[in-house]
Amino acid sequence: MASLGVDSEQEPLLGDRTPGSREWDIIETEEHYKSRWRSIRILYLTMFLSSVGFSIVIMSIWPYLQKIDQTADASFLGWVIASYSLGQMVASPIFGLWSNYRPRKEPLIVSIFISVAANCLYAYVHVPASHNKYYMLAARGLVGFGAGNVAVIRSYIAGATSLQERTSSMANTSACQALGFILGPASTDEVQVPQENIDQVAVVATNILFFVILFIFALFETIVTPLTMDMYAWTREQAVLYDGIILAALGVEAVIIFMGIKLLSKKIGERALLLGGLIIIWVGFFVLLPWGNQFPKIQWEDLHNNSIPNTTFGEIIITLWKSPREDHSEEPTGCPVEQAWCLYTPMIHLAQFLISAVLIGIGYPSCNVMSYTLYSKILGPNPQGVYMGWLTASGSAARILGPVFISQVYTAWGPRWAFSLVCGMVVLTITLLGVVYRRLIAFSVRHGRIQE
Repeated sequence: MASLGVDSEQEPLLGDRTPGSREWDIIETEEHYKSRWRSIRILYLTMFLSSVGFSIVIMSIWPYLQKIDQTADASFLGWVIASYSLGQMVASPIFGLWSNYRPRKEPLIVSIFISVAANCLYAYVHVPASHNKYYMLAARGLVGFGAGNVAVIRSYIAGATSLQERTSSMANTSACQALGFILGPASTDEVQVPQENIDQVAVVATNILFFVILFIFALFETIVTPLTMDMYAWTREQAVLYDGIILAALGVEAVIIFMGIKLLSKKIGERALLLGGLIIIWVGFFVLLPWGNQFPKIQWEDLHNNSIPNTTFGEIIITLWKSPREDHSEEPTGCPVEQAWCLYTPMIHLAQFLISAVLIGIGYPSCNVMSYTLYSKILGPNPQGVYMGWLTASGSAARILGPVFISQVYTAWGPRWAFSLVCGMVVLTITLLGVVYRRLIAFSVRHGRIQE
């Protein structure tokens, strides 16, 4: 409290500060301030626990699915994983709209109960005598539906943490409206905050930017394991261990980025940081492009007469001659020969991969938090539930399409085509950001309430 100062806490929140006006008497008290931040910390903890639960479950889905239903194959696994994001994509706008017209406690409590029930169903999907994989599919979809509450959480945190800027534009509304970000029952005579003029072009553009950012990181997470197994002949156990360490390191890197980005954004602005993050991501994927004349080890153990790629007989004989023999008692490692590109695409060196991971680990959190921050500022004092619902839905759609895109392109054409297409996508995204750059400004700046 001392750092903020008592005077700043007692400044009027709404409208003109003319003595004798209604706005002059509306202030955020110390009790309001403490209640607001207590709610924010509770929601931080809620999101943290939800993320931890997701991370724990996602690592065990495939072995659990194989155990409960022998008819489930890898393609069905894709549907199981996608069902979470599908459920979240459907639920986010619903919960967001709900939170605009009812107390935020209602959608939050309902969504938590749905998540608990869905996780209980997931824990017991092995009990039925048949169709177990479909029960798992339904369970993961319901867990994702419950996770749609992130739209409510985001709208609340965005509103609460920017309360001073937002409430400057809420003239002729009550103090309860100005402090309506605090979780609590809404009064029956509460008047909705009027929908002021929002720049819809900026809103749509930010949703597209957010979609691409999550799309790119989702495909990177997806491709890490098959890429390292193909390029470095790692076993499944080695890939899980080493890739887990790499992703954990990226998580630590992201925490550091999040801690420092607030100070940096005050100096150079959110838009510049978003642009810089996209450029860093582009460099990261450009580094991943395979070059040179060293090729990955070929996994010949899976070679069958009907799976020989479209190569000449001489090329196959030469590659067989150069490829060392493996002990058939061990797990086959290397790049599967069914992927024809393995025979002519240079390998991605481990140093390339690690440098790329570090760069993407810098660019992604920067873009993520800046796009979200800009989106909140663009919306201004208007109710954000529905808008945050659409933002969350766009992120969920990205997590569905990203893995599908990269798995198909990588398997068919290899890393050179896959990462070249990603680089092209990032270039188009940077172009879009350049086109709408001047429109991505705070609501209060656009309407002349404060200077940028």
